[in-house]
Amino acid sequence: MRGISRLTVVLATALGGTFVAAGAIAGPGCSKGAMTAPDYQQNYYQPALYRPAPGDYGVPRAYRTGMGYDDHRENKVSTDTRADIVDTAIEASDFNTLVAAVKAAGLVETLKGQCPFTVFAPTDAAFAKIPRDQLNALLNDKAALTRVLTYHVVAGKYEAADVVTMARVATVEGQSLSIDAGDAVMVDNAEVIKTDIQTSNGVIHVIDSVMLPPAMLTQR
Repeated sequence: MRGISRLTVVLATALGGTFVAAGAIAGPGCSKGAMTAPDYQQNYYQPALYRPAPGDYGVPRAYRTGMGYDDHRENKVSTDTRADIVDTAIEASDFNTLVAAVKAAGLVETLKGQCPFTVFAPTDAAFAKIPRDQLNALLNDKAALTRVLTYHVVAGKYEAADVVTMARVATVEGQSLSIDAGDAVMVDNAEVIKTDIQTSNGVIHVIDSVMLPPAMLTQR
């Protein structure tokens, strides 16, 4: 815990406040049902129940064999072949520390889910602003790490054109990020340096600093 205490001083000094310990919170995500693809076999267009209108799918044989059902179902399934948020970050060269943090916090499955997210992703250089021993201490405190990471995640997909119209946006952590779209787009204390990295389950915007939830700070 001494490492975390020293980390609070380093980060709070950079952000103009005093860092206080964070409690454990639940990770981001949707309900189990929302993150699971619909069960088409049980809920949609079963051949025994779905009778095409005249002209749909051609001949009666298509109805009897289920061909019409298969064709219809294929139109409902996403054909997006892009990687998800986690795999996109892994494939990139600038997010090794972020990926390690996501794994340490146990958030991989959530960020690979179907629910769309917007992630403000700190680069390796952003994490390097934190002294190594302090960063290691944070990586070993799952509750604090989870809270910091989920403060970088917004439920829903917001591209750059959406972000610059906002003054604040609520995060999965529960508090809001402040947005200042001036000469440079700032999200809290971090500058957005690259936007709109598209993934199969959301979008990534790259930032140059690690951000802290306001509730983890007390004003001097």
